[in-house]
Amino acid sequence: MAGRHLAPLPTYRRDAVTRKLCAHVYLDDSFAHRTDVELTGDRLTALGLPLGVNLVALARHARVAARRLRARDRTLSLLYLALWTGVGLVPYGLATGPAAAAAGAGLALAATAGGWWVTRRDLSLSWRDAQRVFQDDGRPEDHAPPVEAAAEDRLRALAKANVLPYTAAAAHDDPFVGHGEKLKDVVWHPIDVSQPADDPARPGHKLTIKPFDAVDLHTFVAREMGNISGLEGLRARNRLYVSGDHLPYLADELLESRLGRPRAQIDPDLVRTGLIRSGAGMRTYLSLERISDGGRVVVSVHMRARLHHPSLSWEVMVFVIPPPAARYHTVTTLPTQGFDRVRTLLGGTNGIWWRCLTGSWSRAARRRRDRRARARALERARRDIFKRNVLYDHGATDSIRERVSDGDQLLFGDSADAQDYLQRLQGGILIATERFLKSHHIDSASFDSTKQIINANPTYNFNGIVQGNAFGHQNVVQNTPGQPGAGGAQPAPGGQWAQGKGTP
Repeated sequence: MAGRHLAPLPTYRRDAVTRKLCAHVYLDDSFAHRTDVELTGDRLTALGLPLGVNLVALARHARVAARRLRARDRTLSLLYLALWTGVGLVPYGLATGPAAAAAGAGLALAATAGGWWVTRRDLSLSWRDAQRVFQDDGRPEDHAPPVEAAAEDRLRALAKANVLPYTAAAAHDDPFVGHGEKLKDVVWHPIDVSQPADDPARPGHKLTIKPFDAVDLHTFVAREMGNISGLEGLRARNRLYVSGDHLPYLADELLESRLGRPRAQIDPDLVRTGLIRSGAGMRTYLSLERISDGGRVVVSVHMRARLHHPSLSWEVMVFVIPPPAARYHTVTTLPTQGFDRVRTLLGGTNGIWWRCLTGSWSRAARRRRDRRARARALERARRDIFKRNVLYDHGATDSIRERVSDGDQLLFGDSADAQDYLQRLQGGILIATERFLKSHHIDSASFDSTKQIINANPTYNFNGIVQGNAFGHQNVVQNTPGQPGAGGAQPAPGGQWAQGKGTP
């Protein structure tokens, strides 16, 4: 009943996935380095959409973790040099005198102890920052200093992107890079929109059809879908999807500069044009995105009205991104206080300190080599664009949210939520289309027949990404029986650090 007062239950934080990824950059050196470069580094290609991840917060924490990584390796490099210097002094001292040998042995022992201590301190600080961003109140981005203003502005704009360049290789399948597993790609049966509806006030007479185009239909559906579907937080946005190698044809509108990166927001008129007259590798879709509690599952439906009088049909594609992989839950397994924390911290340090110390030079050298290789590749690409007028592919290949996902982490509740979202979105599209046609005085007989065809196939409960039928015929994608879910076994903190910390 309305107004019922109930005791509250614990719920997921709305930004739970963002917090786990921000925490993970402190627990995995490789992830921290790659994320820092991807989100804030110089580039010519587009970034994938955030899809429920606060990229500004992630960029800030990745920068803190990457800087700490480099500072740690600089210190360890000096200690490693001191270690070899001490080892080299021992045989020299044996030949010249015991004092030199003792000094060499002392230097080697001090360097060894220093390497262990630096590793332990870095591990302790990383655990502290990971647990703080995951557990503390306040926004995740408030727990780390800002990165470059231009980089943050781009990431904020990406959250409201009305254009997404996709890599040309994706054109063979679909343009929705980074949106997860495709569950359905269908064009609904066409609807006759040429017949006027009966005039209820004048029996035997017809109403005059109100002219409309695909822009009007998309605008109406986007505006009404939230209320019709009942999905709180549903995101509806018309977005122009552009093949990455076609951006130079509209360089002034789609690129920051001829030698720059793609924009995330463009003139809305171009987006509307992509609905009525699609360009070469350029089409506009209405993207409906629903993110489950805590951001665990992302369901997206991309639809495009195919209006060619006298018929209308909908092109519909459905995607699901499952929860993050088990390794991104490691922060939840770290002890917070007491003897257990000390014991686990010491165990983790003992497992990785020697590799951290001896590999410090090679990791630093590899980062420098990778940085120079990226700079050379960008310089070469810009030279080809400027001097040879090469049509460079500026398209995104995936998204961070898709990359960290793992279907084995999809739980029963996640599957049920995803199925509910899909059914509500399908029903919402049909209802919104019907309301739009009636408001424009179009006879609904053809629509009623098409709706029966669309709804003819039953929908079943599923275990996995999807099973049964939604939006027409459906592919079956299931979890393998016996695989652990998000609540199952997690990697031990020491094991995660043995795999993560110290890896470039």
